[in-house]
Amino acid sequence: MNINIKSVIFKNFLGDTPEWYKFIIIIFLIINPICYFFINNFISGWLLIIEFLFTLTMALKCYPLQPGGLLAIEAIIIGMTSPKQVSNEIANNIEVILLLIFMVAGIYFMKQLLLNFFTKLILSIHSKRLLSLTFFLVSTLLSAFLDALTVIAAVISVAVGFYSIYDNYMNQKKYMQNYDSKIITDKQQTLKQFQGFLRNLMMHTCIGSALGGVMTMVGEPQNLIIAKYVDWNFCSFFLHMIPITLPVYICGIIICYCVEYFKLFGYGIELPKNIYHILQIHYKNINKKIEHTEKLKLISQALIGIWLIISLAFHVAEAGLIGLSVIILITTFCGITDEQAIGKAFKESLPFTALLIVFFSIVAVIIDQNLFTPFIKIILQSSKSSQLFLFYLFNGLLSAISDNVFVGTVYINEAINAFKKGLISREQYEYIAVAINIGTNLPSIATPNGQAAFLFLLTSVLSPLIKLSYGRMVIMAIPYTIILTVIGLIAIEFWLIPITELFALFNWIHISK
Repeated sequence: MNINIKSVIFKNFLGDTPEWYKFIIIIFLIINPICYFFINNFISGWLLIIEFLFTLTMALKCYPLQPGGLLAIEAIIIGMTSPKQVSNEIANNIEVILLLIFMVAGIYFMKQLLLNFFTKLILSIHSKRLLSLTFFLVSTLLSAFLDALTVIAAVISVAVGFYSIYDNYMNQKKYMQNYDSKIITDKQQTLKQFQGFLRNLMMHTCIGSALGGVMTMVGEPQNLIIAKYVDWNFCSFFLHMIPITLPVYICGIIICYCVEYFKLFGYGIELPKNIYHILQIHYKNINKKIEHTEKLKLISQALIGIWLIISLAFHVAEAGLIGLSVIILITTFCGITDEQAIGKAFKESLPFTALLIVFFSIVAVIIDQNLFTPFIKIILQSSKSSQLFLFYLFNGLLSAISDNVFVGTVYINEAINAFKKGLISREQYEYIAVAINIGTNLPSIATPNGQAAFLFLLTSVLSPLIKLSYGRMVIMAIPYTIILTVIGLIAIEFWLIPITELFALFNWIHISK
């Protein structure tokens, strides 16, 4: 009887997750308190980070909320952090949480418009390289004025729509009978190629959104924090970043083309011809069947989409509140009043929001255990000439394994404290602010947990559909990560100061001495 109870408990523990994964999580939960109480707090803190990263890498085996949540709960219980510190982290990141809850749901109600637009785009552009560049450039442009997470949520909605079109056709027996000889040659090979095609577009979009997000003060949450600390407006922020962001952006475009042309790191996968025909048939059928009422709905969505872009670009309110306004406006003018129909829009965002709260718990451990303090001391004790280089590298390294918003906030706080104490000049403080911003945005593309938009993609409903795992995201990001990080480093070392001084000479920006 006892054996049966134990086996049932073990079977229920993390459900259908592989047994080896369950054993690893149990081992983590056993060794953490031992390490914390009997070995070293600092070591146990970094061990917890490594364990949490493991749960993210295994996201396709088990959603990270449960194993990561267990690690976070245990960390609070044994005293590595406190509920109060976790609450503080949640309060500090309330804008990101609201963004996830309401903006992603708002995008859900625009999916019909987005699907029509991107279907037409794919059908119009026959060159895969040109199509990849288009997704890259559009995501960059949008992310410079919107939040990167909003852009990724929109493209995820489109990609899921494409996959659903394909899946629906494959499941229709009538379609299989009519078109088997023309279109369906090898279902498994076609699906594999289609998954690869969507992975390519999603990764180009992710990188593009990161490069667009680094350029402006509204592109990423930490950009706003940094701009506030150094008292920069939209134009001055853009001009201070341009000596680095422009060459990095140009290199990003070149990389996008090269990986597609030479079919490197899993890129260069074409859209299968039979799926192109499926999308073409679907697009023609939809346009034939569309009624006057549906056209008005699409027009309403387009007008509300314009409101979304303008309000985010001018930051008329927090992104989450703008997302809520989009939900209210679209559901009102499209006649969606049923509670269950509205509730479906939140299914995608709420699990990830819960995971993000767990992530903030890990960040709280980082704060309470002072896990980043040694790195900050090394930087501030270094010479003036090497400070920019070190701020960039350490921000990049820590952002790749932690949250770039948290890392950016911690380091800009340390920088302003050093300035107030007279350890650095105002001019050096502003250059450091640039290095921090670039460091938190560029190298963080190396891993999905570096940026919220990447993590959202990894844990979205799309990832298992297109076989986009943590490891595959890291591999596909390698060419961008290495080259753009190096270009960013070169720009900080050799171009940042002279070009900034040139801008000051033309009175485009003001340098405080």
